[in-house]
Amino acid sequence: MDFDLTDEQRLIKETAREFTDREIVERTKLNARNHHFDVDLVAKVAAQGYLGAIVPQEYGGAGLDYRTYGLIVEEIGRGDSAIRTVISVQTSLVCSAILKWGTEEQRHAYLPKLCSGEWLGCFGLTEPDTGSDAANQKTRAVRKDDGWVINGGKMWISMGDYAKVALIFAQTDPSLGHKGLACFLVDTDQEGFKPQPIEHKMGLHASDTASIALEDVEVSDDQMLGQIGDGFKVAMSALDSGRYSVAAGCVGICQGCVEESVRYAKEREQFGRPIASFQLVQGMIADMVLKTDASRMLVWRAGWLKDKGMPNTLETSIAKLHATEASLECANLAIQVHGGAGYVDDHPVERYFRDARVTTLYEGTSQVQKLIIGRAMTGISALVPA
Repeated sequence: MDFDLTDEQRLIKETAREFTDREIVERTKLNARNHHFDVDLVAKVAAQGYLGAIVPQEYGGAGLDYRTYGLIVEEIGRGDSAIRTVISVQTSLVCSAILKWGTEEQRHAYLPKLCSGEWLGCFGLTEPDTGSDAANQKTRAVRKDDGWVINGGKMWISMGDYAKVALIFAQTDPSLGHKGLACFLVDTDQEGFKPQPIEHKMGLHASDTASIALEDVEVSDDQMLGQIGDGFKVAMSALDSGRYSVAAGCVGICQGCVEESVRYAKEREQFGRPIASFQLVQGMIADMVLKTDASRMLVWRAGWLKDKGMPNTLETSIAKLHATEASLECANLAIQVHGGAGYVDDHPVERYFRDARVTTLYEGTSQVQKLIIGRAMTGISALVPA
């Protein structure tokens, strides 16, 4: 693996950094304070080509490799995890699933609109009683004429209130277990699709999160993604991509913590000198740098494997586990460096801490990542079979 970036990758990374500093950083504080999902900012992100970075150009995407995509997500994550979430869901969960499992007709119908930002999408896997046990879907799809009728509910769905198309996972035959699962491309503009905002979140205040009630939602046969029984595989392949983008975004949080802590420590004086001159402060900064670099290298390895078309579920889980936990640890250290100033949102480290916390929960908890790693090492699954 070559650790040097190409000239194109450097340019893309620098452009993403400049875009983040110019367009995102100045707006994110107010968006978080006001719990505002900034559709205008999402449109600017889309105009940069970031909502379809890994989608081939023939379908309206930028046609970038995963490693380059990770560089973009890192820079956006340094600025605002709420906007990074939009990119992760749209690109890694929704677009990647359609790209891998969709027919040519589905790809041409959905991907250009998603890549351009004309449409937003959401990923409807989690349910009120179904989190880590993703195969145990209570949402039901019942055959009717030349289509299906879906009833059920979804929970913790990012962009659920704004999505034009929703990937909805549903059980077609409970007796088949995970082999009866299917994924449907659901048009949200129908009466039975009922999203409800989830409020009072600890973090990601500028991100839209919804619960969704599905009441006699109708889909046609050509809105199924893959075949009956493919639903679980669709979900797991999408999560492999989604976990990568979450990990890359958390590297951005770590990097932001380092930069903000160095800046503050050089400006803040105590006992007649900058606190950056104190050994314990330097120790905390060094710990952050260590966690940042290690997380970045793990993300790059996972991206390299994805670009080579090699198996990478294990390496993606390792990157996701390490980077998400590291982002929380770095944010905690950064607040300590800032002291009381880090406890209010005048500095971004307070938001980093709140936003980082959920990354150890969604798209597979840290504990689930450990079980994936343990299964790979021992050949024995600690998860109850579906």
